[in-house]
Amino acid sequence: MARHIVLLGDSIFDNASYVGDAPSVIEHLRGLLPPSDQADLLAVDGSVVDSVFSQMARIPSTATHLVLSIGGNDALGVAGSMLLSPVASIKEALATLAPAVTQFRENYSRLVDDLLDLNLPLVLCTIYDAIPDLDAAGRVGLTGFNDTITRIAFARRLDVIDLRVLCHSPDDFSQVSPIEPSGSGGAKIARAIALATATGGAAGFRVIAHLNR
Repeated sequence: MARHIVLLGDSIFDNASYVGDAPSVIEHLRGLLPPSDQADLLAVDGSVVDSVFSQMARIPSTATHLVLSIGGNDALGVAGSMLLSPVASIKEALATLAPAVTQFRENYSRLVDDLLDLNLPLVLCTIYDAIPDLDAAGRVGLTGFNDTITRIAFARRLDVIDLRVLCHSPDDFSQVSPIEPSGSGGAKIARAIALATATGGAAGFRVIAHLNR
């Protein structure tokens, strides 16, 4: 059966503004697919989890696979409001972060369940953490968000593209904005999407992470 892949989420997929003359993720993906297959970009730069509900309204009736990459901007919002606040102990710092992760879990879980109600194979992506200049506190802060994504994927037996491992080199990130994928990073992501959607979504809980290492 011909595939019609739909990309939902944020600038991990909507990265054309950050790659210069290099292909964007959607351009890489379309170049990998046979002529019978299609790929649509509904992801929008700057989106958070709540933004994806409006993207869902534009999913075409011919869609056969959904791929979701969201959460990085939710985490950035938390970083901006919390990580620079003084605390008296590590315990207090973790307690400050916990409500934000809980809220993310509730929102992300609701989004995934709404997407699953469409009865289409769904692939989730983690949030990468090898971003140049991201400090240790930022990487630790992302763990709660990524734990949420992988737990939800496991509970619902969904495939996961683990961007933490897939995009591990400085070259994978844009020189225009280091939190976005570069042309070469986008190529890795596109190849992982092509692989993840090649089985019709029946693989169970499969982690795609070592494709290009």
